Amino acid sequence: MITRLGSWIGKHLMLTLGILVLIYMYIPNMIVALMSFNDSSESRNLYTFQAFTWDNWLNPCEPQGMCEALQVSISIGLLSTLVSTTIGTLAAFALVRHRFEGRSTMNLMLFLPMATPEIVMGSSLLALFVAAGFGGQLGFWTILIAHIMFNISFVVVTVRSRLAGLDSNLEKAASDLYANEWQTFWRITFPLVFPGILSAALLAFSLSFDDFIITNLNSGTTVTFPMFVWGAAQRAIPMQVNVIGTLMFIIALSVVIGGEVMSRRRAKGKAAAF
Repeated sequence: MITRLGSWIGKHLMLTLGILVLIYMYIPNMIVALMSFNDSSESRNLYTFQAFTWDNWLNPCEPQGMCEALQVSISIGLLSTLVSTTIGTLAAFALVRHRFEGRSTMNLMLFLPMATPEIVMGSSLLALFVAAGFGGQLGFWTILIAHIMFNISFVVVTVRSRLAGLDSNLEKAASDLYANEWQTFWRITFPLVFPGILSAALLAFSLSFDDFIITNLNSGTTVTFPMFVWGAAQRAIPMQVNVIGTLMFIIALSVVIGGEVMSRRRAKGKAAAF
């Protein structure tokens, strides 16, 4: 048996290494999913599995303030994604399709927020808000402004890479077929760039939902989901946090699988057309 296993691993070394890497990467997610079914009511040690229960899934909002914090995070994530994706996409089109004075400097400056440590950006934004007279009004809107600021850079880089790889001959072909600029954009350019825009939007929402350092410095009395988890960790993390974590992982996995399925169907459709 051991000889056969060793022989199989020798023949499929790369596959074996890939499986081991995937297991290593997803161990935390597996533990979170397992702990979401943990009945911790009979023990004060919340980090060991005591007994199986459905109660955490049936009452996900039982911990006081958790779902309110989750709602704040989702609201800020959606709004910052909408605004930053719109501004970032327009900026990416301007940088790729147009030549103007200061273009190289703008390209460089867009990378700076991505390379700047979060603690530096967070404290800088806090100083800005205080200097602008918003020191006593830190909360939802200051968090939203901060998230839009750092999300724009990621959106521009993602959409710009998609635009740079776009075959310009397709747009020229549309023009040769008497399509005007507006028709060429909506029927040719936008559908081809849309996967990049969608990827940028998903990345922006994920970064916004996940952020803790910048949010904590500019939140005032507003509590987001990462801040709630951090505060709860000082005492004992409620098991319902694992339920939310598992749900977020399932949603992310579904989006990735759905995108892959759609991409393969589109590729098969193109192959059949040719």
